[in-house]
Amino acid sequence: GWVALRVAHTWLCSPRNLLDMDTFSKSDPVVVLFVQGSGSSEWKEFGRTEVIDNTLNPDFVRKFVLDYYFEEKQNLRFDPMGSHNAVFGAQDFLGQAFVALGEVIGSQRGRLERPLTGVPGKRCGTILLLAEELSNCRDIVTMQLCANKLDKKDFFGKSDPFLVFYRSNEDGTFTICHKTEVVKNTLNPVWQPFTIPVRALCNGDYDRTVKIDVYDWDRDGSHDFIGEFATSYRELSRAQSQFTVYEVLNPRKKCKKKKYVNSGTVTLLSFSVESEFTFVDYIRGG
Repeated sequence: GWVALRVAHTWLCSPRNLLDMDTFSKSDPVVVLFVQGSGSSEWKEFGRTEVIDNTLNPDFVRKFVLDYYFEEKQNLRFDPMGSHNAVFGAQDFLGQAFVALGEVIGSQRGRLERPLTGVPGKRCGTILLLAEELSNCRDIVTMQLCANKLDKKDFFGKSDPFLVFYRSNEDGTFTICHKTEVVKNTLNPVWQPFTIPVRALCNGDYDRTVKIDVYDWDRDGSHDFIGEFATSYRELSRAQSQFTVYEVLNPRKKCKKKKYVNSGTVTLLSFSVESEFTFVDYIRGG
C-alpha cells in the first residue's frame, strides 16, 4: 500500500501483502506514523491514515506533511494496524518499519520500499513510501460531479458507484489523491461536493494529468472497475462557466466489443477556487 508524506514534502504510504488478522474477512488496515524527536529516544504519534476496509494491499489517500531539515536525522516509524478493535491491542499489530526522512527524499524518484517486521515467525509484507516536495500553490478547489447511465455491475441491484482521483507523477505513475463517498444502488449518482488542495490534485502543475476511475463498491473489498477518464486542473477549471461531460471508458470492454460506445458519462457540475491565506499573508496585508 502507499503511504504519502508531505514534506514541505508529502508522504504517501502503501503497505503490500499485510498480515490477515481477521477470521472471516481481510484486515481493515490503518497506518500510524510516529516521529522521534531530535536527541530523544521517545516516539510520538504524528498522525494516522484513514481506515480502508477488507484489504491487505491498501492505497491510502491521507498524507502526512513534514518539514525536512537537511542537517538533522529525522527518524520515522510506520506501524500498520488492524482496526477491527476500537483500542489497538497486540492482535491488531501488523508489523512496523523504521526509516529516516532523508532516506526517502534521497531515494530514486522519491520512492522507498521497506519490509515490515516485528511479528515473530510471520512475513508481514512491505510498505511503500512516496515523498514529494510541496509546491507553494495554496489554492483550494471545491467541485461536484455526477454520472449518468453507468454500467450495471450488481446482480440483484444496480451499482454502488464511487470515484477515485489519481495525480500523475513525473515518472508516469499515478498516486491516489481523493476518493468520493459511495452512492448506493444507482446508475445515475450525484456525489457530494468536496474540497481538495490544488497541490494535492496536481502539485501546482495545471497541465498535469488527473486520472479518475469509476468503481462499483462491493462489501468484500473487491470493487468492480466500471471505467476511467482523464483530465487536468486546467481543463477542470474551464468548467466554471459550463458543464463538462466526460465519457467513462473501460479499455477491456472496448477491445472485446465492436459496438462498445462507453460505460456511462461523468459530468462536472461545479468547480470553484479559493486561495488559502497564511498568517504571514494577513500580516503583510495589514
